Amino acid sequence: MEKIVINGGKALFGEIEIGGMKNTSLAVIMGSLLIEDKCVIENLPDISDVQVSFEILRCMGADVKRVNKTTYEVDNTRTKGGKAPRELVNKTRGSYYLLGAELGRFNCANVAQPGGCDLGTRAIDYHIKGFQALGATFDTENGFYKMTAPNGLKGTQIFLDFESVGATINIILASVKVEGMTVIENAAKEPHVVDLANFLNACGADISGAGTNIIKIKGVDKLYGCTYAILPDMI
Repeated sequence: MEKIVINGGKALFGEIEIGGMKNTSLAVIMGSLLIEDKCVIENLPDISDVQVSFEILRCMGADVKRVNKTTYEVDNTRTKGGKAPRELVNKTRGSYYLLGAELGRFNCANVAQPGGCDLGTRAIDYHIKGFQALGATFDTENGFYKMTAPNGLKGTQIFLDFESVGATINIILASVKVEGMTVIENAAKEPHVVDLANFLNACGADISGAGTNIIKIKGVDKLYGCTYAILPDMI
Protein backbone atom coordinates (compact mmCIF):
# COMPACT_ATOMS: atom_id res chain seq x y z
CA MET A 1 0.00 0.00 0.00
CA GLU A 2 1.44 3.37 -1.07
CA LYS A 3 -0.80 5.61 1.03
CA ILE A 4 -3.58 5.62 3.60
CA VAL A 5 -6.48 8.04 3.12
CA ILE A 6 -8.40 9.19 6.19
CA ASN A 7 -11.69 11.04 5.68
CA GLY A 8 -12.35 12.90 8.93
CA GLY A 9 -15.44 14.44 10.46
CA LYS A 10 -16.84 11.16 11.83
CA ALA A 11 -17.73 11.07 15.53
CA LEU A 12 -16.32 8.11 17.43
CA PHE A 13 -18.45 6.23 19.94
CA GLY A 14 -18.84 2.82 21.55
CA GLU A 15 -16.95 0.68 24.04
CA ILE A 16 -14.08 -1.78 23.87
CA GLU A 17 -12.69 -4.08 26.53
CA ILE A 18 -9.02 -3.40 27.35
CA GLY A 19 -7.08 -6.64 27.73
CA GLY A 20 -4.48 -7.25 30.40
CA MET A 21 -0.93 -5.99 29.90
CA LYS A 22 1.13 -8.55 27.99
CA ASN A 23 4.49 -7.61 29.49
CA THR A 24 3.19 -7.91 33.04
CA SER A 25 1.38 -11.15 32.27
CA LEU A 26 4.48 -13.04 31.17
CA ALA A 27 6.49 -11.82 34.17
CA VAL A 28 3.72 -12.75 36.61
CA ILE A 29 3.18 -16.18 35.05
CA MET A 30 6.88 -17.04 35.23
CA GLY A 31 7.14 -15.33 38.63
CA SER A 32 4.40 -17.59 40.00
CA LEU A 33 7.08 -20.31 39.97
CA LEU A 34 8.41 -18.72 43.18
CA ILE A 35 5.16 -19.50 44.98
CA GLU A 36 4.70 -23.05 46.26
CA ASP A 37 0.97 -22.55 46.48
CA LYS A 38 -2.07 -21.85 44.31
CA CYS A 39 -2.48 -18.50 42.52
CA VAL A 40 -5.43 -17.22 40.53
CA ILE A 41 -4.35 -14.74 37.85
CA GLU A 42 -7.11 -12.64 36.30
CA ASN A 43 -7.37 -10.28 33.31
CA LEU A 44 -4.74 -12.11 31.26
CA PRO A 45 -4.76 -11.28 27.55
CA ASP A 46 -6.00 -14.13 25.36
CA ILE A 47 -2.78 -14.44 23.33
CA SER A 48 -0.43 -17.24 22.34
CA ASP A 49 2.43 -16.02 24.56
CA VAL A 50 0.25 -16.52 27.64
CA GLN A 51 -0.80 -19.99 26.53
CA VAL A 52 2.79 -21.00 25.74
CA SER A 53 3.98 -19.68 29.12
CA PHE A 54 1.45 -21.80 30.97
CA GLU A 55 2.33 -24.81 28.84
CA ILE A 56 5.97 -24.36 29.88
CA LEU A 57 4.92 -24.44 33.54
CA ARG A 58 2.80 -27.54 32.92
CA CYS A 59 5.85 -29.30 31.47
CA MET A 60 7.75 -28.33 34.62
CA GLY A 61 5.14 -29.99 36.82
CA ALA A 62 2.70 -27.15 37.55
CA ASP A 63 -1.03 -27.76 37.79
CA VAL A 64 -2.61 -25.17 35.47
CA LYS A 65 -6.35 -24.78 34.94
CA ARG A 66 -8.05 -22.31 32.63
CA VAL A 67 -11.01 -20.86 34.52
CA ASN A 68 -12.26 -18.68 31.66
CA LYS A 69 -10.93 -16.68 28.71
CA THR A 70 -8.88 -14.31 30.89
CA THR A 71 -8.40 -16.20 34.19
CA TYR A 72 -6.05 -19.07 35.03
CA GLU A 73 -5.38 -20.97 38.25
CA VAL A 74 -1.81 -22.20 38.68
CA ASP A 75 -0.34 -24.33 41.45
CA ASN A 76 3.48 -24.51 41.42
CA THR A 77 3.82 -26.63 44.57
CA ARG A 78 5.38 -29.56 42.68
CA THR A 79 7.11 -27.64 39.88
CA LYS A 80 10.70 -28.72 39.14
CA GLY A 81 13.48 -26.50 37.82
CA GLY A 82 15.40 -27.13 34.62
CA LYS A 83 12.48 -28.87 32.91
CA ALA A 84 11.28 -26.17 30.51
CA PRO A 85 11.26 -27.65 26.96
CA ARG A 86 13.55 -25.88 24.53
CA GLU A 87 10.91 -25.87 21.77
CA LEU A 88 8.46 -23.96 23.98
CA VAL A 89 11.03 -21.58 25.47
CA ASN A 90 12.10 -20.70 21.92
CA LYS A 91 8.55 -19.49 21.15
CA THR A 92 8.35 -16.57 23.56
CA ARG A 93 10.78 -13.85 24.59
CA GLY A 94 9.20 -13.68 28.05
CA SER A 95 10.56 -17.14 28.86
CA TYR A 96 13.82 -15.48 29.96
CA TYR A 97 12.02 -14.62 33.21
CA LEU A 98 12.43 -18.30 34.02
CA LEU A 99 16.08 -17.49 34.75
CA GLY A 100 15.26 -15.19 37.66
CA ALA A 101 12.35 -17.34 38.85
CA GLU A 102 14.30 -20.62 38.83
CA LEU A 103 17.30 -19.00 40.46
CA GLY A 104 15.09 -17.44 43.13
CA ARG A 105 13.37 -20.71 43.99
CA PHE A 106 15.98 -23.41 43.39
CA ASN A 107 19.30 -21.49 43.67
CA CYS A 108 20.07 -22.70 40.15
CA ALA A 109 18.63 -22.35 36.66
CA ASN A 110 18.86 -24.22 33.37
CA VAL A 111 16.88 -22.50 30.61
CA ALA A 112 17.16 -22.58 26.82
CA GLN A 113 17.90 -19.31 25.07
CA PRO A 114 14.54 -17.59 24.49
CA GLY A 115 13.10 -16.80 21.09
CA GLY A 116 9.86 -15.32 19.82
CA CYS A 117 11.23 -11.85 19.14
CA ASP A 118 11.20 -10.22 15.69
CA LEU A 119 13.28 -7.27 16.88
CA GLY A 120 16.53 -9.18 16.54
CA THR A 121 18.98 -10.30 19.18
CA ARG A 122 18.64 -8.59 22.56
CA ALA A 123 21.45 -9.32 24.98
CA ILE A 124 20.86 -10.21 28.62
CA ASP A 125 24.16 -8.78 29.90
CA TYR A 126 22.41 -6.64 32.51
CA HIS A 127 20.44 -9.64 33.76
CA ILE A 128 23.65 -11.65 34.14
CA LYS A 129 25.37 -8.81 35.97
CA GLY A 130 22.53 -8.75 38.50
CA PHE A 131 22.53 -12.53 38.97
CA GLN A 132 26.28 -12.57 39.49
CA ALA A 133 26.07 -9.75 42.02
CA LEU A 134 23.64 -11.88 44.01
CA GLY A 135 26.19 -14.72 44.04
CA ALA A 136 25.31 -16.84 41.00
CA THR A 137 27.71 -18.23 38.42
CA PHE A 138 26.70 -18.05 34.77
CA ASP A 139 27.58 -20.19 31.76
CA THR A 140 26.15 -21.28 28.41
CA GLU A 141 26.13 -24.81 27.06
CA ASN A 142 24.48 -26.23 23.91
CA GLY A 143 22.07 -23.31 23.63
CA PHE A 144 21.16 -23.25 27.33
CA TYR A 145 21.80 -20.63 29.99
CA LYS A 146 23.04 -22.30 33.17
CA MET A 147 23.35 -20.73 36.61
CA THR A 148 24.23 -22.04 40.05
CA ALA A 149 24.73 -20.44 43.44
CA PRO A 150 27.14 -22.80 45.22
CA ASN A 151 27.36 -20.54 48.27
CA GLY A 152 23.76 -19.41 48.16
CA LEU A 153 22.39 -16.03 47.11
CA LYS A 154 22.81 -12.90 49.22
CA GLY A 155 21.14 -9.52 49.07
CA THR A 156 23.35 -6.83 47.58
CA GLN A 157 23.40 -3.44 45.82
CA ILE A 158 23.12 -3.54 42.03
CA PHE A 159 23.54 -0.60 39.66
CA LEU A 160 22.14 -1.11 36.16
CA ASP A 161 24.11 0.69 33.45
CA PHE A 162 20.87 0.86 31.46
CA GLU A 163 17.27 1.08 32.71
CA SER A 164 16.45 -2.39 31.41
CA VAL A 165 12.90 -3.55 32.12
CA GLY A 166 13.79 -7.21 31.63
CA ALA A 167 16.84 -7.03 33.88
CA THR A 168 14.92 -5.15 36.57
CA ILE A 169 12.17 -7.77 36.57
CA ASN A 170 14.58 -10.71 36.49
CA ILE A 171 16.61 -9.34 39.41
CA ILE A 172 13.42 -8.82 41.41
CA LEU A 173 12.40 -12.43 40.74
CA ALA A 174 15.82 -13.75 41.71
CA SER A 175 16.11 -11.72 44.92
CA VAL A 176 12.61 -11.73 46.42
CA LYS A 177 13.37 -14.81 48.59
CA VAL A 178 17.08 -14.10 49.10
CA GLU A 179 18.50 -13.43 52.54
CA GLY A 180 19.09 -9.73 53.23
CA MET A 181 18.28 -6.55 51.30
CA THR A 182 18.77 -6.15 47.55
CA VAL A 183 18.80 -2.62 46.15
CA ILE A 184 18.45 -2.04 42.39
CA GLU A 185 19.68 1.41 41.33
CA ASN A 186 18.81 2.92 37.95
CA ALA A 187 15.90 0.47 37.83
CA ALA A 188 13.27 0.59 35.08
CA LYS A 189 10.11 2.46 36.10
CA GLU A 190 7.57 1.03 33.65
CA PRO A 191 4.03 0.11 34.84
CA HIS A 192 4.67 -3.61 34.35
CA VAL A 193 7.55 -3.46 36.85
CA VAL A 194 5.13 -1.93 39.34
CA ASP A 195 2.45 -4.50 38.52
CA LEU A 196 4.84 -7.41 39.09
CA ALA A 197 5.96 -5.92 42.42
CA ASN A 198 2.32 -5.54 43.47
CA PHE A 199 1.64 -9.18 42.59
CA LEU A 200 4.64 -10.44 44.57
CA ASN A 201 3.78 -8.18 47.52
CA ALA A 202 0.26 -9.62 47.48
CA CYS A 203 1.95 -13.01 47.91
CA GLY A 204 3.98 -11.84 50.92
CA ALA A 205 7.06 -10.25 49.35
CA ASP A 206 8.60 -7.05 50.71
CA ILE A 207 9.33 -4.83 47.69
CA SER A 208 9.35 -1.04 47.84
CA GLY A 209 10.17 1.70 45.37
CA ALA A 210 8.74 0.06 42.23
CA GLY A 211 7.96 2.86 39.79
CA THR A 212 11.04 4.80 40.88
CA ASN A 213 14.69 4.33 39.89
CA ILE A 214 15.58 2.71 43.22
CA ILE A 215 13.86 -0.54 44.15
CA LYS A 216 14.47 -2.27 47.47
CA ILE A 217 13.72 -5.95 47.98
CA LYS A 218 13.89 -7.35 51.50
CA GLY A 219 14.07 -11.13 51.22
CA VAL A 220 11.33 -13.26 52.74
CA ASP A 221 11.36 -16.96 53.59
CA LYS A 222 8.14 -17.91 51.84
CA LEU A 223 5.53 -16.62 49.45
CA TYR A 224 1.84 -17.51 49.54
CA GLY A 225 -0.85 -17.87 46.91
CA CYS A 226 -3.19 -15.00 46.05
CA THR A 227 -5.77 -13.83 43.53
CA TYR A 228 -4.42 -11.03 41.36
CA ALA A 229 -5.75 -9.08 38.37
CA ILE A 230 -3.29 -7.87 35.72
CA LEU A 231 -3.38 -4.15 34.85
CA PRO A 232 -5.08 -3.20 31.55
CA ASP A 233 -2.56 -2.81 28.73
CA MET A 234 -1.31 0.77 28.41
CA ILE A 235 -0.99 0.37 24.63
